[in-house]
Parts: sequence; structure tokens; C-alpha cells
Amino acid sequence: MLTKDLLRVSRAGGGYHPQFAGREHRPLAARVIGTYQGHVGTPRADLEDALADLEADASDFKLVRGFAALLEREATFETDAAIEPERARRAAFEAAEAVGVVSEDDRTMALVRAGESLSLSADVLERALYADLEARQVLTAFDSPWDPDELVAQYNLSLSQTALFDATELRVRSSDPKALISAIKRLRLMYEIRRLEDEHAGIAEREVIVTGPTHLFRASRRYGTRFARLLRTVTNADEWSLEATIDDRGTERTLSLSHVDPVRAPDADPVADVSFDSGVEADFAGRFSNLDLEWDLVREPEPLATGTRVMIPDFAFDYQHSDFRVYFEIMGFWTPEYVEKKLAQLADLEDVELIVAVDESLGVGAEIAARDFRAIPYSGTVRLKAVADVLREYERQLVAESAATLPAQLQPDDDVVSLESLAERHGVSEDALADVSFPDHEQVGRTLVQPAVLESLAADLEAGMALSEAEDVFAAVGIGDSSATLAELGYRVEWEGLAGGTIRER
Repeated sequence: MLTKDLLRVSRAGGGYHPQFAGREHRPLAARVIGTYQGHVGTPRADLEDALADLEADASDFKLVRGFAALLEREATFETDAAIEPERARRAAFEAAEAVGVVSEDDRTMALVRAGESLSLSADVLERALYADLEARQVLTAFDSPWDPDELVAQYNLSLSQTALFDATELRVRSSDPKALISAIKRLRLMYEIRRLEDEHAGIAEREVIVTGPTHLFRASRRYGTRFARLLRTVTNADEWSLEATIDDRGTERTLSLSHVDPVRAPDADPVADVSFDSGVEADFAGRFSNLDLEWDLVREPEPLATGTRVMIPDFAFDYQHSDFRVYFEIMGFWTPEYVEKKLAQLADLEDVELIVAVDESLGVGAEIAARDFRAIPYSGTVRLKAVADVLREYERQLVAESAATLPAQLQPDDDVVSLESLAERHGVSEDALADVSFPDHEQVGRTLVQPAVLESLAADLEAGMALSEAEDVFAAVGIGDSSATLAELGYRVEWEGLAGGTIRER
């Protein structure tokens, strides 16, 4: 990005058009790079004089300064002095006070005395006095990451980013909408998605509207720089278009960019990959993963249509035993305007199961509940128990529905089968089998075993057998729960420290 004073835009026709550098500016870019390379080992003042000469020869001095501003970040300037300048000044001023400087000879005498106190010559001390001033710092290293063509490309991107500093709203269409939405959320910008009519759906079927500072609290460069960072992701798509509403010193103008403009991200990744949009979401996801529930947490599920708009909930919960999904939205500290938009989106949702965690400061829990969605108030962090309780309510309904599809009796052909495997076979949870009888099997722990198998196992066991041997006997017929099976057959385990155990009659 460039500073605002280096912005080059045309306002012709009431628009806001960045003045891009082109192929014809490649020689100028090469000269600026060469100027930095040729001044390694010299003071900054010499470099700035050389750049000023380039500005005088160029058609637009801002273009030279723009190239230089980008290269400046790759330059290393250091103070070149035999002694810390602050220490040199202190010694010189103390000596000057003792001598009483009123003439050039007095000044020389003061420098000589100060140098002697520091074991330095007067000339070396004098060079160190103000060596830390910016103009006197020395360019010690310069390594341009760009050749002239790449510098032109970087300049055009930076110019476009700077033009977005005063944007209040972006309207973006992209051939890679998933990456776009992900970047928007990770930059913590507010957005909505609008479905386009057929005649407008050239690049994409949806337009993403990103709101900015004047839609929030007050104009803030913080949001403008987020818009600028977002541009890197936008330009990575094969096809894209962007319209921005610009607050140009109180005048509203429109900036239009697309993939046909010379705007590309030539180097770094578009947006750092952050797992979650906010600490509240990250905290919730981390704690939820430690729960032993029958639900899988899905990050950023598919979009939901809400009238002519689209919303993407923060999470979804997928029930592990059937095709059933519950969406989860966390409404944090939002502005009243954004809350109204979100409530309008919720009002248009149909046939969707949704849980909404609502920051208590918003005061809209009752409105959400009135729309038949589950509203969970929170302050600071989302309460896991509250979410788990709602999911268990859904779970009880799903268990009851799946249990109603099962017969009163099940007679599996297996000699041995776990309830988990049997439930998976019928597409239900284990809880749905609670009221089903199994006339051909005995239930041993969480395993169904035919009586003949139990009789055979009883014949193979005897008191005094090592537990490991008994476990091998059980494993041979597919039984993994040795404790429940031993108890069923009338045995217990006599433990011998950590080394193992011996089975005994109960």
C-alpha cells in the first residue's frame, strides 16, 4: 500500500479511476531500482538527492515516489559511527561548557577535549555527533524482491489498495467465491450476499456486498486497510469485478476494477489463513471438540438462501446417525444496522433448523425466538452446556423417530454383533435400540451373543486362567468386552499389579 499523498487518480466524469503504471513506465521503474542499488554504502541524503533528480525528469513525480516508497521497505539504513551519537553529544556539550565556546577555535578545542575523554580523534567524534539523523544514516543493504515489470505490477496493486482507503462499501463478484468469503470473514468485515438476476450473472451468480466504516461507527482507516488487504484475494481469481463507493472528501464517487485492469498480487499470500473469524468462535470450536456428542461440527457450511439474499452460518452440526443438520450462528457485538439485516435474513429462512447464540448486549433474543429459532444468550463466551442441551433435544426427537421405524424384535444372523454395528446397519443410534428385543441373543454389555456361543466360551474357560488367555478366547469369536463377558459367565479378575490378572470364580 502507498500513503494517501501518493495516490494518483482521475476524477473525470465523476468517477474515481486509479492512474496505473504501464509498460511505458518500465524504464523508470528500472532507474529507481538502479538508484537504490547504486547508493548502497552512502548516506540517505545522497539517495534522496538522486531520487529528486529522477522526479525532475519524470512526467509525474508521484510515480517516482510511489516506486521509491515500495523499494524503501526493502532497504536497510543504519547509523555509521564509531561511538553512540548520544554519548558523543553528551561529551561534546560537557567539554564546550568547560571551554566556553564563542569562536571556531573554541569549538575545535572542545571537540579535542571531548575526543580525548573518549579516546577518539576530534574528526571521528565530530562525524559521530549527528550520525543518527535520518539524512545521515547509511544505506547498508538493499535487495529488491521485484524486477522492473514486477515493480510496476506491485505499484498498480498498491495504488488500487490506497484508493480503497476511503471506501465505504465494496460490491464484488468473483469466479472463486469461496476464497472471497473466507477472506472477508477472516478480515472480520461485515458482508451480505445477493443473488443476481440472470442477465447480470456473467462472472458469478452472486454479488458480495462488504460494508465499511460509515456503515459502522465512524470513518476509520482501520476498515479501509482491511478493504485494501481483501483486494489481494479478489485479484487472485481468474475473473472478478469490484465496485467501491468512495468517500472523496465528502463527495461520493464510484471506483470500478476488474480482471481486465493491470491489478495483480505478484508476491505474498492474499490473506493469512486464520482458522476462525473471532475469538468467540475459535473458543467455542475448541471446547466443543472435547465433548463426546453424537454431532460433528462443520465450519462454514453451505450458503442458505434468504429471499434474494444469501447467508453463511458460522457452523453446522451434523447428526452422526442420519442426514440431519442444525445450523449455528454466533451474533457478536454488531451494529444496530447489521443486526436488522441479520434479523431480516432470519425472517426469510424456511425449513431450516437454526441455533443462534446472541450477545446479551444486542437484546434481540426474543425476536429470534419468535422466528422459531433457538436463541441462546451469551456474554463473553458461548456456554457449551446450553448448546449441548439444545442438540440433545433434537437428538431425542431423532432417536424417537428412528426407533419408530424399527420392528419390536430384531433377529440378526450374526453369532456375535455389537449394538454399535447393528445400529449402524439400520442407520440409527444405539439409543434407538433401547426398546427392541433380541430373542435369539443374550445382551452382554454392549454386545449381542447367541446362547450357544456363551456355552462354548464357558467350556473353554476355567478358574486360574490368565486374563490374557481368556481375552484371546473372546477375540476369536469377535467379543471385545471381556469384563462384561467374564461377569456373564460367572468369573471375576484377580489383578496382579500392572502385569496382568487371573480369572477366578465369583
